[in-house]
This record gives sequence, C-alpha cells and structure tokens, in this order.
Amino acid sequence: MTDTCSSEPAGAIKAIDKHSVHQICSGQVVLTLATAVKELVENSIDAGATNIDVKLKEHGIELVEVSDNGKGVEEANFKGLTLKHHTSKLRDFSDLIHVETFGFRGEALSSLCALSDLSVVTCHESSPVGTKLVFDHKGHLVQRLPHPRQQGTTVSLQQLFLTLPVRHKEFQRNIKKEFTKMVHVLQSYCIISTGVRITCSNQSGQGKRNAVVSTSGSQNMRDNIGAIFGPKQLQNLLPFQHVPPNEKVLEEYGLENAELPKKLFSITGFVSQADHGVGRSATDRQFFFINKRPCDPQKVTKLVNEVYHMYNRHQYPFVALNIEVASECVDVNVTPDKRQIFLQEEKLLLAILKSCLISMFEAGVNKFSLNNMRIPSSTTASKQSEENMLESGDNTGLMMASPKASLNLAVFSSHHNLNSGVKCNMAKAGPAQKKIKSFFKDAGKATACHAGVKSPGELTRSSNTGSSVGRSALDGFRYGKGTICTDIDVVLSSQNADPRSPAFEAEEPSVKKEEAPTETTTKIHNEDSECVSASPVLKRARKENPGCLVDAPVSLQKRAVSLHFSLQELTGKIRRLRDGKRKRENCEELQYRRFRAKINPGESQSAEEELKKEISKDMFKEMEIVGQFNLGFIITKLNSDIFMIDQHATDEKYNFEMLQQHTVLQGQKLIVPQKLHLTAVNESVLMENIDVFQKNGFEFQIDEEAQVMERVKLVSLPTSKNWTFGPADIEELIFMLSDSPGVMCRPSRVRQMFASRACRKSVMIGTALSASEMKKLVGHMGEIEQPWNCPHGRPTMRHLVNLDIISQD
Repeated sequence: MTDTCSSEPAGAIKAIDKHSVHQICSGQVVLTLATAVKELVENSIDAGATNIDVKLKEHGIELVEVSDNGKGVEEANFKGLTLKHHTSKLRDFSDLIHVETFGFRGEALSSLCALSDLSVVTCHESSPVGTKLVFDHKGHLVQRLPHPRQQGTTVSLQQLFLTLPVRHKEFQRNIKKEFTKMVHVLQSYCIISTGVRITCSNQSGQGKRNAVVSTSGSQNMRDNIGAIFGPKQLQNLLPFQHVPPNEKVLEEYGLENAELPKKLFSITGFVSQADHGVGRSATDRQFFFINKRPCDPQKVTKLVNEVYHMYNRHQYPFVALNIEVASECVDVNVTPDKRQIFLQEEKLLLAILKSCLISMFEAGVNKFSLNNMRIPSSTTASKQSEENMLESGDNTGLMMASPKASLNLAVFSSHHNLNSGVKCNMAKAGPAQKKIKSFFKDAGKATACHAGVKSPGELTRSSNTGSSVGRSALDGFRYGKGTICTDIDVVLSSQNADPRSPAFEAEEPSVKKEEAPTETTTKIHNEDSECVSASPVLKRARKENPGCLVDAPVSLQKRAVSLHFSLQELTGKIRRLRDGKRKRENCEELQYRRFRAKINPGESQSAEEELKKEISKDMFKEMEIVGQFNLGFIITKLNSDIFMIDQHATDEKYNFEMLQQHTVLQGQKLIVPQKLHLTAVNESVLMENIDVFQKNGFEFQIDEEAQVMERVKLVSLPTSKNWTFGPADIEELIFMLSDSPGVMCRPSRVRQMFASRACRKSVMIGTALSASEMKKLVGHMGEIEQPWNCPHGRPTMRHLVNLDIISQD
C-alpha cells in the first residue's frame, strides 16, 4: 500500500503562465455577441461620442465593427489600449465608489484581442491624421500605420470566438438567437443615451446592408422609444409618476415610515397602460436602468410584472425605467458584464415602485376612451334608458349617460346587460328552454295537469285498470329514463282515491292473476305534440305483448348441466403455474413499478412524464384492444399493462396536429396596403421567414429600398369563417420566429381556431366504436408529436393497472 502511494507523488502547485490566464479569463468576460457589442458601444459613449455606428457581416460571424466620433485615443496610450487591467477610469479601489463611466476594469479590449482578430483605427482631436493599430491575441501592438480618418475611433473584430473552437461552433449554430439578444441589449443603450445617435446594420453575403436599429440623437427618452419601436408604441405609454409609498405597502415590506430616508430614489421613464390588448405577449420590451446603466434587477422586474398582472392577467407591459440613486448606495462590480447590481435600501425601492404603479394603473380602471363618437344628450339618453328599462322589466334606478370623454365601464355594462340580457337569452334558447318557458307561463294549466282529478260521474273505470295505469306511471318515474309530459290528465274514480282500493295493493308481494281490462278511461292530452316517454323496459314489454298493461310473471325452470372434469388437466395446470412462479423468482431482471402516478388532476404532470419515459410511438401499434368502456374510453393492453384512452381527446389531438401541419389559410386581399411600422429587427425576421407567414395566410409587399419601419406593408390577411386576424398575430409570429427561425409555427389564435375545429370533427363521447375503429384511433397516437393531451389540456391516456402485480388469490 505504501509503495502505491509513493509511486504517485502529489503535483506541485505552480503559477499558471500569463498567456493561459489571459485566455481563461477572457472567455469569462466576453460570453456572447451581445457582450462584445455592448463593451465597444460603452467605450464609445465613455469617449463622448454623439454618433455611433455598428456594422455587422453575417450577423456578426465574420465582422463586428463599431465606429464613433468621440475624442479618439492619444498616441501615448496606444500600447496600453488592449493590455489587461489598463484603464484611465480608476487609480485605486476607492475610486470605484464614484465611478460614473460604463467601463472601469480595463478588461474589454484585452479579452476581445484574445477571442478575435482585433484592429483599431483612431484619430485624436490633437492629431492631424489617423492611425491604424493591429494587435495580436495577447493584446500586444504588432502593426502601426497612418490611416486617414476624422476624429474618433473604429474598432473591428473579425472571426469572433475563433480561438475557442467549441464556443465558435455553438456561436455559428445559434447566430440568429445571438443576434436577437444583441439587438435587445443595443436597444437599451439607444433608449437611455439621449443626445447620441446610434445606428446598427447587417450585411448578409454580398447583398445590401440592412438597417437594424436607428435613432436620431434626441434629447429625451420618449423620442428614442418612438425611433426604435415606432409611433404605435408611444400611443399607449404612461409617464412614470412618483408618489410616496402608502402604509399598507410599507407594512408589506416590513418598513416603518419614520426611519426611511427621504428622496433617496428618483425614478423616471414609461410603462404601458394596463388595458387588455395594449400589453405584449412576452417580456421582450422591458428595460431597466440604474444611474443610466442598463441592468437586470430581477426583483424589480418581477414586481413590475406582478403589479401589471393585477390589471391585465394575460399580457406583459412595455417598461423603460431609470432609477437614479446616490453612487455610494450602488455596487456595480458584481458580474463581468455589470448587468447585476446590488442596491442599498432595496425594499424601499420596491415599496415605492409598487405604490407608484398601483396609483398609475388604478387611474385607468373601468375607463375607456371614445374616439370620434357622438355622445347623446342627457335628456335623450335618459329617455332611451327609461324605454330600455321598461322593456326589460327592471325596477332599478335609471343611469344617466355622461357626456365626458371617458365612461365608467361598470355602469355601461350593467345598463347594457339589462337591455340585452333577456333578448339574448330568448334568442339562444333551444326547444327545451322554450318548453320550460311555456310551462312557467301557464301556471294554471300546469297545476291542472298534475292534479287532473275529475268527478266520478264523468268517466268510470274498473279497479284493476286503475291499478295497472298507476303502476305504469310509477314505473316511468322509477326508471327515470323518459320525460313525462306536463299535459297529461290521469282520470281516477273516487274508489281509486281510497287507500284500501286495489290501486294501492301494488306493494303486496303476492302476484294476482291478470284480468282483462273492462273499460279503459285513461285520457292523454299533449298540446305540444310530444308523446309520453316511458322506460325502455316498459317499451319492450309493450312491443312484445301489446294487450298487456302490466308485466307478466316469470316462470323459472331448473335444469341440470354436467361439468367436464379431468384430474390430469388440473394437474397439468398446477404444474404450469408452479413453473411460471419459479421462473419469475429466478429472474435476475429488476422488477419495479413503471407507473406510479394516480389518476387525478393533481398528478397529471407526473403521469405524463411517466408515459413519455415508458411509452414510445412504436408501442401504440402493438397495443391490444380490450374493449370500450362507458362509450367514451378505449381499454388497451400492452404486455401486462392496462391503459385507458379517451377516445374524444386522442382523436381531437390527431386532428389538431394534422390541421397544424397541412392547413394553408386563405388570405383576404386588402383594398389599400397597410403599414405595420415594424422595428428594423422585426422586419428582418419577417423577410427571412416569409414562407411561414404565407402558410398562415399573410401576404406582404416588401420594398428593401424604403426607410426602416416602412419596408414591409400588409396586403392580405387570413380569414376563416368567424375568425379574423391582424397585426397583433404578425407580431406574435415574429416573436416566436426570433427564438426558433425557420420553424413552422402558428399564432395562438390560429391554434385556438384549429383546436375548435378539431374538437367538432372528432369522435364524441357516447359514440359506440368497432374494434377496427378503436385500433385506428390508437394507431394515430403513434403518428403525432405530442399524444399525451388534447389541445385544451385534457389527458388522452392513463395507466390503469399492471396485471403482474395483482394478487393471484
């Protein structure tokens, strides 16, 4: 044992060489295309630039170039420009508290040198001519040439991540996602950098350079938002209004008003209105800044979305908020990309934000704007409301219409529903409702129907007849299958009303001899032309023996049946059972329960995961059909496992996926092409995935020579019966395609339409199926992508039992 240990001495601890340290650390500083562009743009803003131009080739795979008109780099700083931890922003650690620039660690250009081929063309304000600088991967200056250039700096990165083969391959494979993230980061700097004109463009192959982002260098944030996202986004923005936190919110965060610092935070910016349809389907337009530095404050982001969902549950807000706070209360040196920031008094900030947002959104609750709508005078409105109230039969007070531009929705909806409720209900009422309505209208007639007892002198009948009729009526109620019409007059004599009469002897156990009816005096009236529906047993009995009014007694006959018994066969069966038991005991294979989830809504997710794990698509063809249960479920057997399959849900999912894959929606041409005002990025995504939009029924007129936000116009919209689609569905498609370009996808409303159609055309619960039809439905489950639940979330299949674990006793 000692020899073994001494043969492998512990490795000596030595310092890693500087070049390896440089490569390792550089890969941690610059992780993505977004980080690379962010670092270069921050350098330009720190240099005092008012015009920044970002150019990419092949979305950044071949070239990333950032040019500005800042101060430029002095000749004395050429060598230290790309060296590790060389910066002009800090001298010692204490300076970090008061740093106001974006960059301060001196790592960005050094890391970019290690990850790409970096060159710089710069001209300082004091230099008569520019200079081109070429650096190696270690950050050393290897070439210096005079180069004509106006004041400013241009940094070029070629073959980003080339020195890291695995990351370079991943970067090329996911370039569209990387590009989208980069644009989102760049948009945040475009919003907050007032007075700075920022443009970004991309060139694919030898084609034309396409604009991605462009701002005009406005002095306020609102204009920058309009330049990036279009004027449509500005229509629904609320300027942030600062209010002090109320006592309820302070108590929620465990704060006391007396101990709180005053005017610690100053918040400016914009949030979209909480009206439905104004928000967005995702958090793709949410920008947060602390002291004008773009960041990702997770608690702030979560709070803003939670408050917004109190007023608009299904959407997310547009947010652009800048939080100003004293520099000594902020720690920005947390992560290499400086996106995570620590704050003092963070609970106070959250309390202020929550109070302000609630105050802003509450102001717009139950209000809607009337655009170009003529509002009737108060007298006219009151007359109309009185007439409507009289029509609907309501005795409540009348509401006066307000001539203001905003009306209270609660008042409007209650007033409107009083007028339309009865009419709508009458219009939607089917035959059953009409019958019920006629029943309640004629209360007197209904009472007569139920208590239709006439005088004994009118009609006579024998006691046996009365007994049989009474017994038949009771049978109809006992089986509960039929519908007894309300307009039935059962005529009983005074003798039948006596408890001692034979009509009340039906309870006796003895069976009396059947007598022929003498004179039937039962009179049946049905004013709605509806026959009396009795139980199925009674109907069958009457068909077999029309002259009989009561069930005939059944005579039971006994007979002896001989059973074949063989001791030899019994011995053979016992021997086979023993052999099977011995084989199971000797089997070394691990025995376990593959399906443990119970059939209840709380365990749907675990049941679905078990099915995904244990059932492959090929197994559906191997399943044996046991039968149909309750005219709604198919019972199948696979080896020793028994499954229950919902016949409607499984057929609906198959039909839904077939519609998703093969349906091409037909478009309706517009009279005038409609401007969409898409951002440059969204225009690029749309043009690159034009075939996906065409399959969804959208057609566009594309003019690549036009200005940004005006290159794409809508010329055809998909329509399908009662379903209409619009620009909101286009934006949703663009959002989905930006994450997974080239993949066939559908807007959520198209999915809803397909789900509705699939449901209507599928096999319904209550439909009897043959063995071949059940086999066909089960086989379809192996042909679709997600066979485990229908489009509405209803499970298609559940495991019932394993026959092997059932006790043989």
